[in-house]
Amino acid sequence: MKRQSVESSNLASVGYDAENEILEVEFKHGGVYQYFDVPMHVFEELMDADSHGVYFSANIRNDYNYQKV
Repeated sequence: MKRQSVESSNLASVGYDAENEILEVEFKHGGVYQYFDVPMHVFEELMDADSHGVYFSANIRNDYNYQKV
């Protein structure tokens, strides 16, 4: 999955597979995780947020099933 770099103290890059609703997040500590059944609007809100890390922590981290890639 292609990811794009983001300006964040915690997140390095973010990608999204719209067909399968998979959000892929690379953290600055080096881990890459996929979050499942994430609607497109959540991805768009994440990318538009003033702070990607704050949005991720508040709306994604504990709300979706995930696995480390």
